[in-house]
Formats: sequence, structure tokens, C-alpha cells
Amino acid sequence: MSPASSARPLIALGEVRHRRLRPVQHGFAYPALFVLLPMRALRRDPALLCLPRRRFALLGFDDRDHGAGGDDALAWAEGLLGAAGIDDADGEIWLQTFPRVLGHVFKPVSFWYCHRADGSLRAVLAEVNNTFGDRHVYLLEPGAGRRELHWGEELVASKAMHVSPFCAVQGSYHFRFLRCDRGGAGQHIVARVDHHDAQGPLLLTSIGARLHELTPARARRALLAQPLAGFAVMLRIHWQALRLWRRRVPWFSRPAAPADSLSRGTSTPASPSR
Repeated sequence: MSPASSARPLIALGEVRHRRLRPVQHGFAYPALFVLLPMRALRRDPALLCLPRRRFALLGFDDRDHGAGGDDALAWAEGLLGAAGIDDADGEIWLQTFPRVLGHVFKPVSFWYCHRADGSLRAVLAEVNNTFGDRHVYLLEPGAGRRELHWGEELVASKAMHVSPFCAVQGSYHFRFLRCDRGGAGQHIVARVDHHDAQGPLLLTSIGARLHELTPARARRALLAQPLAGFAVMLRIHWQALRLWRRRVPWFSRPAAPADSLSRGTSTPASPSR
């Protein structure tokens, strides 16, 4: 990640990939527009963000789409970390999320990368939303005896919230985050979230793209490339659900939302340290 002193908002036109392995093979890939925001840098200097914030815009960012729905999403994230006993995430906190397009957005998942002042990755918050209006946060931390998370290692948390009617609330999520500089090809980021059940991997999902500094010109080009991005996410979710229903994939009714909106996960013993 960029040092806190030079952190700048980033934008990406990337791709979401989704593949179901059982009981039928089913996969798709769609374009995705997302931003990566240095939230503490924006607190110090709001002018760094060239997108409208907390108001209607063609392309914008709204804190109220996160956490408890308040006007300061960073304060919510910091409060959550503090309540969980994490008091050393004192560096930059980067939020990877979907922006609002024409005032609308649905965010299946957003990621908060929480760093120490020395740049090490202390924790990741995976903020998951479903189409029923429920929200759950998975707090991902280093394993026992570890001080920091490493890019590329596997992090595991038990599934706690109903997301898809074609998956039961059981098993675990396996997260993997990669960020690298490919020289002339620029910086790339990939977030993988795979759902495992008792039989092993069930769903394989990823979102990735090349990152660019967020400028007014790039924001305009992104909007022209995906003018209905916010609506398209919801439409595609329902279209793929219809396809699975027609293929007679078993349906699971929505259970009550978990009483606790936070779950904790950790790195696996076999995770690479790099």
C-alpha cells in the first residue's frame, strides 16, 4: 500500500468471476467498477476525493452504505476494531467498495484493509450484504503468535449469514487478498472469497482489476464504460438466481439473521508467509 502521507484514492474497471461446482457446474464473469479509498487520508484532507460524498451524483461515495448507516463510515470501522480489542491499527485504512452510480448501489461485499503505522496489515474487515437488507462483518486477523497478515495468505471464517438461497448457512469462507505492482502494467488487486461446505469447495468468487489514481477524467470514463453499474449488479444477481432455479438447484429458505453482526476469522496454519 502507499505510505499514509502519499495515499490517494484509486479506481478500477475490473471483473467479477463466480463459479459454482455443485450440484451443477455454473459460472459467469461480469465487468465491475470499484474504488479503493484511503479513509484516514480523506479524513485529514477531504479534497483528495474528487467524487461527491453523501449526496446524489452520477458517480459518488456514501458513508451510509457501510456499517451502521451513519455519516462517518471510518468512525464505525474504528469503533468496531476497538471493541474487538484491536488498538494497533494506527496506519491507513483502505476501503475497497462499489461507488454509487446515479444514486444507486448494491454492495455484495466491501473490504477494509486496516494497517499499522509501519505499513503492515493488521486486519481485514469483510463487510457482506445480502439482498434482504442484512449485513454481517467478518473480522480477519493473524493466527496465534502472528503479528500481521500477509498478502496472498488464506484467511478462514465460518459462514454466519444467509446470502444466496442456493447455499445453506453452513461451512466457511476462505478469503485471499493479493496486491502487487506489475511494473509497466501498474498495480493490481484481487480479492477472492470461496465458500466451502462439508464436501469441500462449493463456490469460487473473485474480483480483481488494475488500479489507477482516481481523477475526474477517470471517473468520467468509468461512468461512460458502466453507466448502469449500480443497477446491473442487482439485475445480474436475480438473473443468475433464475438460471439456477431453472436447473433445479436446491433452494434454502432464509433463516433469521445472526444475533451478532460480527464474526472473527484467522489465517490458516498452512498459509504462505509472503
